Amino acid sequence: MTPRTAPGTGLLLTDVTVGDRPGRAVHVVDGRIAWVGAAGDAPRAGRVLAGEGALLTPAFVDAHVHATATGLALTGLDLHSRSSLADALAAVTAAAGTAAPGVLLGTGWDETGWPEGRGLTRADLDAVVGDRPAYLARVDVHSATVSTALLDRVPGIADLPGFSADGQLRLDAHHAARRAAYGAVPAAQRAAAQEATLAEAARLGIGSLHEMAGPEVSGAEDLRALLALAAGRPGPRVLGYWGELAGRGGLDPVHELGLAGAGGDLFCDGALGSHTAALSSPYRDRPGTSGALRFDTDELVDHVRACTVAGVQAGFHVIGDAAVEQVLDAVGAVVAVLGLPAVRACRHRLEHVEMTGPDAIARMRAWGMVASVQPAFDAAWGGDAGMYAERLGVERALATNPLAALADAGVALALGSDAPVTPMDPWGGVHAAVDHHTPGAGLRPFDALDAATHGGWHAVRAETAAGPLAVGAPADLALWDTPATLSAVLDTRARPGCTALVVAGEVLSL
Repeated sequence: MTPRTAPGTGLLLTDVTVGDRPGRAVHVVDGRIAWVGAAGDAPRAGRVLAGEGALLTPAFVDAHVHATATGLALTGLDLHSRSSLADALAAVTAAAGTAAPGVLLGTGWDETGWPEGRGLTRADLDAVVGDRPAYLARVDVHSATVSTALLDRVPGIADLPGFSADGQLRLDAHHAARRAAYGAVPAAQRAAAQEATLAEAARLGIGSLHEMAGPEVSGAEDLRALLALAAGRPGPRVLGYWGELAGRGGLDPVHELGLAGAGGDLFCDGALGSHTAALSSPYRDRPGTSGALRFDTDELVDHVRACTVAGVQAGFHVIGDAAVEQVLDAVGAVVAVLGLPAVRACRHRLEHVEMTGPDAIARMRAWGMVASVQPAFDAAWGGDAGMYAERLGVERALATNPLAALADAGVALALGSDAPVTPMDPWGGVHAAVDHHTPGAGLRPFDALDAATHGGWHAVRAETAAGPLAVGAPADLALWDTPATLSAVLDTRARPGCTALVVAGEVLSL
């Protein structure tokens, strides 16, 4: 499907199916949609892309991504599919023999289904990598196993919360090891990883990525390089967030780099798989812990206040119910001081928000907050027999990721993958949002698609009032290898392939 030249202005996508209506056309001028209607009535254009009846949708927006880590998994050691400890170690052994010198990086191992009944240890790694530094992130990316050689690169790590002599690190010890591991990645390798992520996003029909950067995830130089890469070429947009408290200088990168917000992966707690998400009552399988809150509430109040005064969107990583409540208490304190209109104008975000209830949801709705959610988490770990049930017990597990409750209450939703935690897979995310493990907790199909497209624009305060396929909207569009209507794709849970991606009116080569 190659654009052809014709007299006129802009780009015309013609003979496409829009929603459930075949024979439509979309005219794009100066990067925005200028006209939508029947193909026979279309204006003349300088370029024409004949869809031949194919389905056209808004391009997807992945509202939560870690681009460099995702690219390193795409191009390197990805352990997501490893079914046993022995299988994972075999993959590590092979990678150690072929990877370039330096820190060996891997991600995605998940011991919950392994027959050995345990995860990787430092001794396991040392036996296969020797004196090479190695960092292998668990699937939730909130804990990791590291080799002795990497521990030796982080002075004082044994004194940090979350350190374990077996090399399985959590909390502050994990963050320190992660900084050391990713800080050692050469610039060329980082650039190649970022290129791989953007190429994969384009292949999947993703027109925009929300990059969740921060000092504990990826440094400012990594973010700066990613933004420059995306801005300097046709392809998926990258909208950046920086997860650091304002009191620690977190607003400086926001202003310097023109970021979408101050937050995103501002870690208020950890993850359920690592027993680090902050709960109001203990874990079922570890009754001695309820996880941990990482900040004092006063620090969060100061952050929300500073962001609100500056007109900057704040965002928070919150998975456990205790973390959700703490952040909402902080936002409520700022509402009381600065007033509801000022807070609503900022459209502060909660990332993940996996454990929450009616009172919290009502506060989110009242304060105009966005829930940035990952339906693939429920698909991977939800239900009455998954990892969440193991960690929380069945009753609490079935109450996680209450997507329908959020949507029905009027809380704005944006869908993301949290790649590399789960792969970028926008159609899969839409279908997972519909086919929730808990009956009644999923979204209606068109609501799920809206959250995966328009919801991402709303989440960065850049939506078009009439929607993503309306006149005036940014021309971020995806053409799919199916003549089926949108209803049919949603009903059959199909995953069509993207044959053409348009970003800001430019057609990308896939």
